[in-house]
This record gives sequence, C-alpha cells and structure tokens, in this order.
Amino acid sequence: MLVYLDTCAVQRPLDDRSQLRVRVEADIILAIIAAAEADEIQLISSDVLRFETENNPIPARRDFGRRVLAIATVDNATTPEVADLARRYEQTDIKPIDAVHLASAVAARADFFCTVDDDLLRKARFANTGATRVVSPPELITELAS
Repeated sequence: MLVYLDTCAVQRPLDDRSQLRVRVEADIILAIIAAAEADEIQLISSDVLRFETENNPIPARRDFGRRVLAIATVDNATTPEVADLARRYEQTDIKPIDAVHLASAVAARADFFCTVDDDLLRKARFANTGATRVVSPPELITELAS
C-alpha cells in the first residue's frame, strides 16, 4: 500500500497537542510512520516534500521531516506530468503548493493522499485523483486496519 503524507501531516506529531484532534492525529501519523518502518506500508517522498522540509526554519521540524522522508521507499520527482496535473488542480481552487503535493501523490499512484489541512481535504476530494483516495489521518488508519 502506497501512502503520501503531505508536509502538514508529516509535521503533525510536532504540533501543540493541547487539542484532542491534534493529539489523535499526531498519534495516528506516528503509527503510520511506524508501519512504514516495519515495511507494512510504503511512504512516498517527493521534491515538494523535500523542498518544504529543507525550508522549514525550525531545526527540530526540519530534522523530523528528514527522518520521515528517509523512510520513504518511493520517490516522485516533479516531472512535466506532475506540473501539468498540479496546474489542473490549481484550477479547482487548490493552493499551488498543495496542488503539487496532490499531483505528486497521484502521479506516484498512491493509494492514499493524507492531509490534516481541512481546506485541502475538502477541495481535493472534489478533484479528479483517479485511484488515489484523499483522506484524513483517522480515515487512513481505519483503511490500514481493515
């Protein structure tokens, strides 16, 4: 099973856990990372994930992102196909960088694209993502458990 976590999902375990939703999502993301480390699933990395990780001004977040991306077994470059697909997603009101994340996942043939960004989640569910399902962390863990 191929899973693409966008940057906000990768970083969720480092967010302030004072809200129940954040705590639950953080624990789920850690479980997904553990599943990837155990070779139970495959994570996808991409140029845009590396770009955002490397440009994170907070060293702990940058280092954590690097560790997560190092676990990825599939790497997807920003090819002309990804760029064209991202432009189509932008036309559905998805922010440019989010469109590149979604296009990277779809081009890599991810089974799941996971985000904690509610706006992106809502808009991406209406985009044509083919076989790639757009999910939140609770939805993803439910799928992985079945």
